[in-house]
Amino acid sequence: MLALPAHAFDALTFDIPDAGDGLQDRVTAASGLRDLKDRGITDPQEVIATARAEYARLLGAMYAEGRYNAVISVRVDGTEAADLSPFAAPGRVGTVAIRVDPGAAFRFGTARVAPLAPATDLPDGFAPGETAAAGTIRAAAAAGILGWRNAGHAQAAATGQRIVARHADRILDADITLDPGPRLRFGTLTITGDTRVRERAVRRIAGFPTGEVYSPQAIETAANRLRRTGTFRSVSLTEAERPNPDGTLDVTLQLADERRRRAGAGVELNSLDGVRLSAFYLHRNLTGSAERLRVDTAISGIGGQTGGFRGDGVDFTLGARATRPASWGPDTEVFVLGEIEVEDAPDFYAETARLGIGATRPLGENLIGELALTYSLSRTEDRFGDRDDSVVALPFTLTFDSRDNALDATDGLFLKGTATPFAGLGDTASGLRLDGDARAYLAFGDRLVLAVRGQLGTVEGPSLLDIPAADRYFSGGGGTVRGQEFQSLGVRIARGALSAQSGGASFLGASLEARVAVTDSIGAVAFADVGYVSPASLFDFDADAGDSHAGAGLGLRYDTGIGPIRLDVGVPVGGEDALNDLQVYIGIGQAF
Repeated sequence: MLALPAHAFDALTFDIPDAGDGLQDRVTAASGLRDLKDRGITDPQEVIATARAEYARLLGAMYAEGRYNAVISVRVDGTEAADLSPFAAPGRVGTVAIRVDPGAAFRFGTARVAPLAPATDLPDGFAPGETAAAGTIRAAAAAGILGWRNAGHAQAAATGQRIVARHADRILDADITLDPGPRLRFGTLTITGDTRVRERAVRRIAGFPTGEVYSPQAIETAANRLRRTGTFRSVSLTEAERPNPDGTLDVTLQLADERRRRAGAGVELNSLDGVRLSAFYLHRNLTGSAERLRVDTAISGIGGQTGGFRGDGVDFTLGARATRPASWGPDTEVFVLGEIEVEDAPDFYAETARLGIGATRPLGENLIGELALTYSLSRTEDRFGDRDDSVVALPFTLTFDSRDNALDATDGLFLKGTATPFAGLGDTASGLRLDGDARAYLAFGDRLVLAVRGQLGTVEGPSLLDIPAADRYFSGGGGTVRGQEFQSLGVRIARGALSAQSGGASFLGASLEARVAVTDSIGAVAFADVGYVSPASLFDFDADAGDSHAGAGLGLRYDTGIGPIRLDVGVPVGGEDALNDLQVYIGIGQAF
């Protein structure tokens, strides 16, 4: 036998009479030949083998549409693929022509799954008169089994099916029989795998409900508790094939640890504010109970042009947070934190130290609550003089996150709100601080994503001058309004004959981005941001009391696989600095 040169087939055509766009898309998506051509496969023998398998693929696509009378033809250079031998492929394939006559869609005559557990929710389309899609039948059977499993029947299964197509009437009868099996309770949890976490800690974190009625949700909850610690690379819970004579079902837990230590660093560049360097160190399973210790540090303003109240405007932060899972029940993590911060802003200089203790707990799907007790001590210098502040605070945070990717979201919501009542010690004022951040993402096809963000912050209680300078609100820069100088928008306040720029008592911000995928790795972004700062609390809102500014620009994104590298160029388009010099921002991840 002689090996002949391989050539890609020249043309692939689809002929689907009376097909709507949805059916056309389903057929082309199911086609293995379409995939071969898209990938540039050139081997004629592989083309022939794929063509012979095309009938089953397209038939499955028709069944998914409830079309059980479909006639399918796949002709390779005029010859039906089924008549070709995969072992005697020609030296060249020219044209492959696919013709699908889908026929009329069948409707359900009988649509029955029995017996059903109470409160079982079958698919809406599984009913007499509805389109008899094959996927709907499978979904109905799966829903029936899940209903019994949710009722404690762990080994429920489909034991019989009667599916009859009445071609003359375009009717499909589907009758599925289920066997619920016995109602079971959870038995023994056996822990296997390579882990350094102590077995007692694993059991405490998992909260496995031995002796309780079986529930698949309980298994998923135990697995999620273990994954949430961040200590394990993989978590797998496997049910025993057979129950025990006493009506219990054992479960095996297999674990594999993540690396105990991890470190990382980041660099961001702003053409006006300079370079920001950040780094972190993470230690997992600190003492054998899946604790985490994370240390973060950052230096910003390096080489910046704005300067600071004391000097060159370089800021510094260093913080540490230690977390212990399953401290008060399996779902509650307890943490302690410490932080020091030095901020040399254009209008003030502040040194702050903070200590705290708190707890986090999931409150629902994608929803986490956090409550902490903190004490902070700060010293501030501004144009009104020096002051020392001592504050005890009780911040409560709710975070809802349904994004598909935190670094490059294309779908979902991110909502975060924090209410912080605080009590000042000595001469420091008391009050309430509220902060919110809302983000939404919506994809249009595979190429366009619209992202919108809203921010708010306000302090209620103390007068503006009684709020520590570091806790007042500014606008401008990469986190609020791109194109405007960092913290360029505040308010003008006066004390006697002295007047100076300061942050405000409240802030509102909004951002809109259109993200377009140019290639698989390169994207383009158009954005617009607006910010508003007021000397008054939002509870005493007066639009005329504050001021606003805006910025807009364009950006590029390069997808690294773990997150995009971001380059944004923004210009002021509203406010006192409108039409001044452009600002350049470089970082990792989307702007929000």
